[in-house]
Amino acid sequence: MNKLSLSRIVFIGYVVLVLVFLILPVLVVIPMSFSDSRFLSFPPPGYSVRWYDTFFSNLGWMSAAKTSLTVAIATTLIATPVGVAAAYAINCSTHWSMRYLKIVLLLPLIVPIIIVAAGVFFIYAFSGMLHTISGLVMADVMLALPYVVTAVTAGLHGFDQTQEMVARSLGMNRFRSFMAVTLPQIKPSVITGAIFAFIQALDETMVALFISGGQNQTLTVRMFTALRDEIDPTIAAISTLLTATSFALVIMMAMARKQASAR
Repeated sequence: MNKLSLSRIVFIGYVVLVLVFLILPVLVVIPMSFSDSRFLSFPPPGYSVRWYDTFFSNLGWMSAAKTSLTVAIATTLIATPVGVAAAYAINCSTHWSMRYLKIVLLLPLIVPIIIVAAGVFFIYAFSGMLHTISGLVMADVMLALPYVVTAVTAGLHGFDQTQEMVARSLGMNRFRSFMAVTLPQIKPSVITGAIFAFIQALDETMVALFISGGQNQTLTVRMFTALRDEIDPTIAAISTLLTATSFALVIMMAMARKQASAR
């Protein structure tokens, strides 16, 4: 019993240390974003919201933020229905090709992101899609699909397909039975996939470094460029806003799943 208790304590301690290691950079960035100093310093010598005001009053930062939000929203609207359809086909079909389809859809999670970025860059260079919103959206849809497919597939595994078959036996076609019976029951998984798709598109940096630019520069790329020129505390303010947005979306996702479980 003592040995079991000791191993449990060691495991909990290890988990706590890992969580602290992951959260510590965020806990450092947030206070620095409210610093009144001209340079990044921790702890801040004083507190101010001047860097948030700088971000919201700068046309360059606002243009990049608009591009990122436009791309993230468009990516979510495209990747979610496509990912749901793909997950449904993979889950329902017994054809051998579905296994390979799933592997293809998950490739962006398997292949190193720098390889993906280089490949997308060369394709876009030949097709003339560099520095375009449509090019950014297409690339982010490719990167977001694995999250949607994984989340929705997990939801479909816990769904009793007999219910949909009963609806179809009563005269509904496949699409109508899916919308009326299946989708309401896997809605938390769909919302989870959509949120992860949005966060991925909003925070994506590596591929955007290769294919975005000019008037269609994303917020993360502009942050990376700004870090090369000067370490401006505005970067800390933007990082805090992005972190808060992602955290709020994750909380919304958890609440949606909790409400669905309660029902």
